[in-house]
Amino acid sequence: MAWFGWKSGRAVARPALGRAGGVPRAIGEWPQGYEAQVRAGYCGNAVAQRAVKLVAESVEGAPLDVDERLRGLVAGRGLLEAITAQMLLHGNAFVQVLRDGEGRVAELFALRPERVSVELGADGWPGAYLYRVGVRTTRLDPASVIHVRRFNPVDDHYGLGCLSAASAAIAIHNAAAAWSKALLDNAARPSGALVYDAGDGSVLTPEQFRRLREEMEQGFAGAANAGRPMLLEGGLKWQAMSLTPADMDFAGTKAAAAREIALGFGVPPMLLGLPGDSTHANYREANKALWRLTVLPLAGTILSALRDGLAAEFPGARLQIDLDRVPALVEDRERLWRMVAGADFITRDEKRQMVDWS
Repeated sequence: MAWFGWKSGRAVARPALGRAGGVPRAIGEWPQGYEAQVRAGYCGNAVAQRAVKLVAESVEGAPLDVDERLRGLVAGRGLLEAITAQMLLHGNAFVQVLRDGEGRVAELFALRPERVSVELGADGWPGAYLYRVGVRTTRLDPASVIHVRRFNPVDDHYGLGCLSAASAAIAIHNAAAAWSKALLDNAARPSGALVYDAGDGSVLTPEQFRRLREEMEQGFAGAANAGRPMLLEGGLKWQAMSLTPADMDFAGTKAAAAREIALGFGVPPMLLGLPGDSTHANYREANKALWRLTVLPLAGTILSALRDGLAAEFPGARLQIDLDRVPALVEDRERLWRMVAGADFITRDEKRQMVDWS
């Protein structure tokens, strides 16, 4: 965390440039700054984008057990999807509580996390939130912002996202895709070499070499010219070349990187269409694992933070996932209900507590 400046006894803590969620960027060709990392790691990588969308859309579409007072604020508005995506990528979500003219909560709005910094008070706790857009800075009162963050072992005020952990795998996957694209542009294989052998030991003149290279690039390179017959002049012969074992293993490296990206975002690779066992039973188990290990814990963190942040205006309000209506968990919940129903040694109230039925 980079510290700079003191003003009226307050410090401003912000993640350093080139970091996502306060963690140093991975060694290698990885862009600096959160926005550039999102463009390379989310906008420019299909695996990472699909993984984030799968989790975010699952949280947004999850059935809620929600108080009617909160339903219009959080349900069906895309808020939970935006918060979830920000938590996965940045590790932080800053939700601004907007009020109407009478001071009542009118809307919840997810701010861009890379534009928000925490202004610390003299006691070390957040005294305000600074929202920067270009040269303009807006100071927000802590009471009007709900800060949702993931655990970060090296920072007291900012959460840790998944983008940094997956950055090396994303860089490898993007490089592999660029390599494959370049290979396709050059006839989809390391085609071979034109060998000049006039028999008298002479070599091509610079002008002959330049003309031959231009003719090759214009008439024979690229996917549109794949398989096009080549007419060679005297002294030229074609020597075919094949992929080396290292070249052929490049596809395996890309697949391994894709699986690591999925792992970084907590998504079973099978659900992203990556190589693996795709039987119906295994797919069902993978979907169940996604909900148990990723969607429910993340949704619980988000919903708990929103409920606590709105507790003053909506005391005792319910806001949680309705586990009995999650399709992926139907079998587990049915098994739990049968087990609880057959337990004659516990009271009715204890049974209701075991199945989260209030």
